[in-house]
Parts: sequence; C-alpha cells; structure tokens
Amino acid sequence: QVQLVESGGGLVQPGGSLRLSCAASGSIFSTSVTNWYRQAPGKQRELVASITSGGSTNYADSVKGRFTISRDNAKNTAALQMNSLKPEDTAVYYCNAESPPFRVAVGIRYNYWGQGTQVTVSS
Repeated sequence: QVQLVESGGGLVQPGGSLRLSCAASGSIFSTSVTNWYRQAPGKQRELVASITSGGSTNYADSVKGRFTISRDNAKNTAALQMNSLKPEDTAVYYCNAESPPFRVAVGIRYNYWGQGTQVTVSS
C-alpha cells in the first residue's frame, strides 16, 4: 500500500516557478515508477513527467526544458520543479506511483494516486 500527499501548488504569474512535492508512505515507493499527471478543467488527465527508481526521466513535449522531475528514494519523496510557467499549465497536478516493469513481469500491478494540488498560472 502506498499513500501519496502532494503539496506546493498555488497561484503564480506567467513566467514564474513552483515546486511541487510528493510525500509517500510505504516501502514499495522507492522501487516504483513515479509520475506527475495534470488535469485541466474540461480536459483529460495527461502525463507530465515520469521517473524510474533508477532516475531515468521522461517528459511531455509541452513541458520539456521547463519542468524537472526528481526523487529521493531514501526520503520517499518526489518533486516536480516547474519553471517558465504558462497559463496553459493551469491544472490540478497529481502524484502517481505505479508498478515498475520488473514487478509487472511477475504479475504484480499497482497504481496509487495522491489527492492532487491546484496550480494556477495567471496575471
């Protein structure tokens, strides 16, 4: 079982920065794939960034060069540093932990979500 709690959202002007944090409970978090998703009003939830337990990262094209995902396995935390924010980045951001490939290969699948944190980019 993994519980995820996001923090760090808020209101920021275009061009500004925010750092989202995700605090996790549960020993399996350190071996999980950690993702940040976002959902804007009237839109589907979309994957923003991913990081494996080993630190390999992937980003949506819309945030490449502006967002950085990171994790600290020893502290069971993850973060999303968001720079050069745009109004179109406005959304609820969710931390997600899912089973890594080596667990899926043996039939172990899980998918945990945090409650979300609101990010609003507006002048």
